[in-house]
Amino acid sequence: MVNFGDLNWVAIFLSALSAFVIGGIWYGPLFAKIWMKENNFTEELLGKRNMPKVFGLSFLLSLIAAINLAMFLGPEADVMFGFFAGFAAGLGWVTVFTGIQYLFEMKSLKLFFINAGYSTISLSVMGIILGAF
Repeated sequence: MVNFGDLNWVAIFLSALSAFVIGGIWYGPLFAKIWMKENNFTEELLGKRNMPKVFGLSFLLSLIAAINLAMFLGPEADVMFGFFAGFAAGLGWVTVFTGIQYLFEMKSLKLFFINAGYSTISLSVMGIILGAF
């Protein structure tokens, strides 16, 4: 059992930050246009969002994911274990359940790959950071 006191909070913060940065790149310059099209979003609609709320809650959720992954990895994890555990969590859990939801919600395969890819890459990088510290 991992204690909250045993967690490396600097690594957790950096892991959460990495997911936040990856998300900005992923849903920005890399896939923004496709992501918007597949969701039927317009610039006008997206402009109506409360961005402090979106960014604040997104970072909080990334922080929760980083804490969860850190607790799963434990204090003895190294970079390789962190990477493989993060990758397995992203591909084996998040991607699979996202796929199930997308089947029932009739969402596009393009959107599935964008969203599942973000989760898998973010959790992999989180694992690397957590394992490195």
